Amino acid sequence: VQLQASGGGLVQPGGSLRLSCTVSGFLLHNLAIGWFRQAPGKEREGVSCIPTLGHGAKYYADSVKGRFTISRDNAKNTVYLQMNSLKPEDTAVYYCNADVNACTVVGGTLIPRDLWGQGTQVTVSS
Repeated sequence: VQLQASGGGLVQPGGSLRLSCTVSGFLLHNLAIGWFRQAPGKEREGVSCIPTLGHGAKYYADSVKGRFTISRDNAKNTVYLQMNSLKPEDTAVYYCNADVNACTVVGGTLIPRDLWGQGTQVTVSS
């Protein structure tokens, strides 16, 4: 199984980007996909996660609620993270991560599993 993240770039504050995580070697409809980010000098943060049908609710970190939207297109084996109203503090490398069916959330924190894609850089700056 491979995960390919893309869609990062440079955007001004208040702007939007859409990240994509494309899965190969496995059917997406069996996977929950999470997005994590890591900024220089900061700990990795779980941003959002989308489970498979019937395996719970989508997850959003408090820092992105109301601004980010996660969705999936199983036919394209791709999960999207639409990021609106971007702030400088959203600047980070964003990674996608795969879990089986459900998103693993413990104490309000999204927990990653072992399968990662390469990161895509998001820079929010004027």
